[in-house]
Amino acid sequence: MSFSQAVALALLTLIPCCEVAAQADSGPQLPCGGEALPGYPEVDSSPTVKVWDRSELGREWLPPGCTGWSTPGFSTLVVTVARFQYGDDADSLLRHIGAISELAGTRYWSTTHKRWQTLIPKAYALSGPAGDQPRKDFSPDEMAEGQTLYFHQEDNLSGKAVYQMRILKVSPDRLVVSTENVSTLRYLLIPLFQPGEIQSVYFLERESPDVWRYYSIARTGKNASSLTAGHEASSINRAVAYYRQMAGIPTDSEPPAAR
Repeated sequence: MSFSQAVALALLTLIPCCEVAAQADSGPQLPCGGEALPGYPEVDSSPTVKVWDRSELGREWLPPGCTGWSTPGFSTLVVTVARFQYGDDADSLLRHIGAISELAGTRYWSTTHKRWQTLIPKAYALSGPAGDQPRKDFSPDEMAEGQTLYFHQEDNLSGKAVYQMRILKVSPDRLVVSTENVSTLRYLLIPLFQPGEIQSVYFLERESPDVWRYYSIARTGKNASSLTAGHEASSINRAVAYYRQMAGIPTDSEPPAAR
């Protein structure tokens, strides 16, 4: 086997459970009235994950309008797309999204420690942005289109923060939800992410009575701490953990997305 063949084989085995989207300079195309890119894989296949480097899209990359993001640029940009089996209605899926307490215990493969670890040790709904009023999980009635809700989430690396969840679209066949940190995340007292520097948008669309499409886009702000940059495999594993939690798949199912 030649050196070039050996390198190619190593790249093919780097991410055994995820399809990696082809490189493209145009950036992601969200499911907002046009064709989504990356494209959706087959039902219940491994999700397609694409991580963009800002050298590909530029430091002042402008996010698609339907994200609602007003500031340009990013440090990390990750898109995850999938199809999954889900036979219940949109209200049931909305209830699952609002069950913030169920995020606790979500696991991912740590590429640093080479083992499954808990990504989210603790999570709970809040009565407001102050972060000092825990409450029960959100009901579908509370998650009406246009509502902004708040929750506390603890990350195993970047620590505790308050997040807002905005309900952008609710219909029998389409749900769109965005999240964003509203407090600073720190690691050992070092600020990693200022408010608004961790943003995600989740698009869920019914394809058939028992199949839903999943498209998520997540970014960290261009001014995020340099300590958080350059961890592509970890970003992939975290993105897949969130997808699995949404789709009702055990988050520590073998194989991991990236070793």
